[in-house]
Amino acid sequence: MPSPRLLSPALLTLAAAAFAIGTAEFVIMGLLPLIAADLRVDLPSAGYLVSGYALGVVAGGPLLAGLMARLEEKRALSGLMLIFIVGNLACLLAPGLWSLLLARIFTAFCHASLIGAAAVMAARLAPAGMAGRAMALMFSGMTLANVLGVPAGTLIGQWAGWRASFAAVAALGFITLLLIRALLPTHTGDRTDGKPQAHLPGRVWPALLASVLAAASMFAFFTYLLPTLSQVSGLPPEQSSAALLLCGVGLVAGGWIGGRLADGQLDKALLLTLALLCASLIAFCLLAARLPFALALMTLWGALAFALCMLLQTLAIRLAGDAAVQASAFNVGAFNLGNALGAWLAGILLSHGGVLEQTSLLAAGLAGLALPLASLALASAAKPNSACMRA
Repeated sequence: MPSPRLLSPALLTLAAAAFAIGTAEFVIMGLLPLIAADLRVDLPSAGYLVSGYALGVVAGGPLLAGLMARLEEKRALSGLMLIFIVGNLACLLAPGLWSLLLARIFTAFCHASLIGAAAVMAARLAPAGMAGRAMALMFSGMTLANVLGVPAGTLIGQWAGWRASFAAVAALGFITLLLIRALLPTHTGDRTDGKPQAHLPGRVWPALLASVLAAASMFAFFTYLLPTLSQVSGLPPEQSSAALLLCGVGLVAGGWIGGRLADGQLDKALLLTLALLCASLIAFCLLAARLPFALALMTLWGALAFALCMLLQTLAIRLAGDAAVQASAFNVGAFNLGNALGAWLAGILLSHGGVLEQTSLLAAGLAGLALPLASLALASAAKPNSACMRA
């Protein structure tokens, strides 16, 4: 559980913003059959709404991060949430698939910058020595979106039509906007309207590439996790939801563990987490046919994977110095790029004769490739002349 010192109205508001963003991103998974039937398109065509959003996140981070970094934080978050609300209202009113796709891409533009700016603000608002845990609290909103927001949005869509789900998400965004205006403090430091921000330093790029590979590893494994548990481990279909809940427990625990580790010895924690992640994925491949071991390793993997996300986000912010907001937004975009890459590579593996349990070996290899990049980034962070912000 988070420390009571972290449960301030401002930090909870940032978690609410992450919850809204996460719900908007992932609720589409449960709505695809409804949208395909209503708009009279096939399911693969409706699937463009998923990949289109991810590409919008990747493109929106660089496009908006520099602009939003010039604004006072509260004003920047308010503007990004307005984009979010307008985008979801456009989804609600879209007459066809391609207009809906454009509305989803427009909505996604705010994703990386909003989450990135919220992470930096959470670190700044945290009590001394608790910046990593404050960011973990903010990112827990994304995790809760998968546990609560997505099922609720799907139920609304099944009951009142898919457009009602986008109306509910827009309403959620409006409530979050009111909370931002009412509860977030106005920063009176060096960031003022129109003031240019520092360029993203070159030392940040190895950390960003490590984030791409870490996310690719995560989704190479996660995309085909349920089919693996069902067809290889022998998980009964009626227990699928329970297995996903167990995995969610691991993800939530990993967020808090990663936040605490980020407040300590980041270098040792990051390298050890990557090594343990690779080991857990290899073990999963070897023991996938034994259901109890597969479930235990899946839960361990969830904790390690989300802890790694927190550690890499913290590293990117530390390396960026005055360009922390840009680095944080770019890192969120890097994770989304990795999401698409990992699922694509796993699909290629399976289409060329690979078996389901081998997706965990692919994931282990991708995580292993992140190790030298993380080491390079940590070496840059350790240099005395590195102007890294407190996180």
